[in-house]
Amino acid sequence: MYVNCPICDRQVRERDINSHIDSNCHDHVATSVDEPQPAVSSFFQKHTPAKALLPVKLEKEQNDDASTTPKSPPDSPPQALVKSEAAKALKQEAPDDTPLAGRTNGPAKRAREGHSSAGNDTPTYNPDSPPPPPAKKRDKRSSLQKAAPLAERMRPRNLDDVCGQELVGPNGVLRGLIEQDRVPSMILWGGPGTGKTTIARVIASSVGSRFVEINSTSTGVAECKKLFSEARNELSLSDRKTIIFCDEIHRFSKSQQDVFLGPVEAGIVTLIGATTENPSFKVITPLLSRCRTFPLSKLTEQDIVTILERALAAENITPPLLDASMLSYLAAFADGDARTALNLLELAIDLSTRPNNPTTTQSDLKSALTRTFVYDRAGDSHYDTISALHKSIRGSDPDAALFYLARMLIAGEDPLFIARRLVVCSSEDVGLADNSMLPLAVATYTAVEKIGMPEARIPLAHCVVALSQAPKSVRAYRGLNAAWAAIEGEQGVGGLPVPLHLRNAPTRLMKELNYGKEYKYNPDYWDGKVKQEYLPEKLRGRKFLPDMDLGKEVDPDLDDEYAL
Repeated sequence: MYVNCPICDRQVRERDINSHIDSNCHDHVATSVDEPQPAVSSFFQKHTPAKALLPVKLEKEQNDDASTTPKSPPDSPPQALVKSEAAKALKQEAPDDTPLAGRTNGPAKRAREGHSSAGNDTPTYNPDSPPPPPAKKRDKRSSLQKAAPLAERMRPRNLDDVCGQELVGPNGVLRGLIEQDRVPSMILWGGPGTGKTTIARVIASSVGSRFVEINSTSTGVAECKKLFSEARNELSLSDRKTIIFCDEIHRFSKSQQDVFLGPVEAGIVTLIGATTENPSFKVITPLLSRCRTFPLSKLTEQDIVTILERALAAENITPPLLDASMLSYLAAFADGDARTALNLLELAIDLSTRPNNPTTTQSDLKSALTRTFVYDRAGDSHYDTISALHKSIRGSDPDAALFYLARMLIAGEDPLFIARRLVVCSSEDVGLADNSMLPLAVATYTAVEKIGMPEARIPLAHCVVALSQAPKSVRAYRGLNAAWAAIEGEQGVGGLPVPLHLRNAPTRLMKELNYGKEYKYNPDYWDGKVKQEYLPEKLRGRKFLPDMDLGKEVDPDLDDEYAL
C-alpha cells in the first residue's frame, strides 16, 4: 500500500515511510506511474498533472479506435454505428494544434508517415528544396509572470543583483551571516522600494529554508499560531528551518506582536520583519531585543539609473526617447524608490511605443508622470520635516525654512500644527532678543485658525521669514533648563523650603509664624532696588540664567572673519 510523504508529498510504500524520511526524501520513492496505486477514495488521491501523461509510447496513439471510442451496447441501432464512424473520421482530420493525447491520424502524423495532405501519392524528396522555417520559440513564462508589472519581473534573485544596499554587498554584515547560514531574526527598516521584500526572499532561497510570507494586514493570531505549529513539525521531521517574512510588521498590535516572542526565542522560526516606520516606536521592546535591526539606506539616483538600465536590457527594448537623460529624470522623479522608478519606466515604455501616436516626445512623457510625495503625517516624515523647519529658523536660513514649509503644506500637513511650532520657536530661539516675535506667532496661529487653507499659507510664510531673520537669544530657554535640571538632578533641591520673608501670609496664624516678615516691597524703594535674598538658603548665589544670548564656540568651518 502506498501513502503520501508528509514532507515531499510523493508516494512511498507504507512500510518504507520511516526510511524514506530518514534519507531526506531520496529513497523508496515510487518511480513509475504504472505502479499499483493505493485503493483509496478519490477525495484523498493526488491529482496527476498533465505533464505526467506526456511520456507515453507512440504505440498508444495508434491503438484501436475502440479503445478511445465508447463501445456501443449490443442492441444499439445501426445509426449509432454511423455516428461512431463519422466521429472517427472527424477525429482523424483534427488540426495540427490538437493536443497530443487527443489526435490519432491528423495531417501532421500523415506527413510524418510519408503521406501527402492532399492525397495518397507519396511525395518525392527534393534535396534542393529550402529547409522548413524554424519553429517559433515558445514563451515559457507563465500567465502570472506575464501579468506581473515590470517592478515584480525585475526583482533580484540573488545578493549580487541587489543594488544600493551595502548591508548585503561583498563586505556587508548581513551577507556574511547569510553565507555562513547563520541568519538571525531581524527587522528590516527602510523606505518604500529600498529592497526589504527582495532581501528577505533572497535570504530564503540562499539558505534553503522553508519560506512563508505573510502580511500583517491580512493575517491574524490564529494563522500565526498555525504557522508556528507547522514550523515545529518541519524542524522535528526534516531538520529544516522555517523563515517567516512579515511585511508591514508595524501594523500588528502589541498583543499580536507578543505571539512571536516564544517561537522566535526558542528558534522554532526565524522572523524577518519589514517596516517603513521607526521600529523603536512601532515594534514592542521584547521583540526588538530578540531581533537585530538592519536599516536600509535610501537608494541614490545612480543606483536607480542602474536598475532602470538593467530593466531595459532584460526586456530587450531600446525606445529612442528613453535615453540617458530621460533615465536620470525618472531616477530623480522616483526619490529613492526603485519600485516607483520601474513603474514609471513601464509607463514611459508604453507611451513611447504607442502605434497610434508616433510623435510622442520626451516633454509629453514628463507631463504624463504624476509626482507623489513620500510624507506620512503619522510617521517619521511628519517629525523629521517639522524638525528641519525649526532648525532652519534657528539657523537664520529663511530659504530652507520656506522650502520645508511648502513641502509640508503640499503634502497635506495640518497648518495649525505648523503654527504651534512657530509659537514655540518665537520664545525658544528668538526669545529676549526680540520680544515682538511671540505676539506675531500667536497672531499667526489665530489667523490660520480663522481663515484656513489655502490662504493660511501666507501668514505662515510671513511668520517663518520674520522668525528666521530675527536676532536669536536662548537665555530664557537655557535658564529654565538649568533650573529644571537642578530640581530633577540634585538630591533635595526640589524640596527646599521657601524663605519665610517670601511666603504669603493671608491669616493671623501665618503672620504669627513670621510668614512674610522682613519682606522689602520693591516699589517702595528708589529705582526698586533692595538687598534681599530670593533663593532658598542652600542655593544662594546660584546662577541659572546665562549672561550671553548665544554660546561662545566658533565653528571651525566658518571663515576667519568670524573668529573671536
